[in-house]
Amino acid sequence: MTDGIETTREGAVLSAAFARPEKKNAITSAMYQALVEIFDRTEQDASVGALVLSGKGAVFTTGNDIGDFLAIATGAPGSFDPRDFPGWRFLARLADFGKPLIAAVQGPAIGIGTTLCFHCDLVYAARDARFHMPFVNLGLVPEAGSTLLAPERFGRARAAEYLLLAEPFDAERACALGLVNEVVPESALLVHAMEKAAALAAKPRSALLAARRLMRGDPGAVKERMDREIEAFGAALASEEARSAFIAFMSGAKG
Repeated sequence: MTDGIETTREGAVLSAAFARPEKKNAITSAMYQALVEIFDRTEQDASVGALVLSGKGAVFTTGNDIGDFLAIATGAPGSFDPRDFPGWRFLARLADFGKPLIAAVQGPAIGIGTTLCFHCDLVYAARDARFHMPFVNLGLVPEAGSTLLAPERFGRARAAEYLLLAEPFDAERACALGLVNEVVPESALLVHAMEKAAALAAKPRSALLAARRLMRGDPGAVKERMDREIEAFGAALASEEARSAFIAFMSGAKG
């Protein structure tokens, strides 16, 4: 366990789990930093062929810890550069990570819990998985390149339902949209994801990684969109609109 991220190793597959179940696996700055370090180590370690992301308990992740956002939003004006935020470094790492990335999603996958799935090569979801990108509801702008990737994956009209109306969608819908590969029973989810990751890790490495690079294409467009998103996100985060939304959210959570 490192800063709310729990890692395990099975053969050539590394698993990293959001491990803060008492807070519904909400992601802190320390957890983002730990994930960046795990991604770096995974890429540098030739004995690791694939990385699996999951959540401890019955939750994948409820997204960024709102307390972190509120602290930033109530700080001194102009004191925050969004690129200094570990979450931004994690998003950038998603775009250029060089090995197969698999997600095993159970329960709520909110905010980054959904948008990170656009960067995974395989996504498996339990029947109780619920995807939600409520950025605009919080006075924020979608991130992780989702304003580019969601319209590409879902079509513009469907993307508007989930990014602008911010409507949640279930595992079956996510599978129909092409975000999820397969819906599996909760009890078999992680085992299934690990088996698929092991199958990838066992393939001829050079051929697999070359095929993956070709399928993903030039990451430049995604990184450029991420850069535009983070500028808009930073401006939104400093707004009174977002501050009020965070306070209302925190009050509701406590109530």
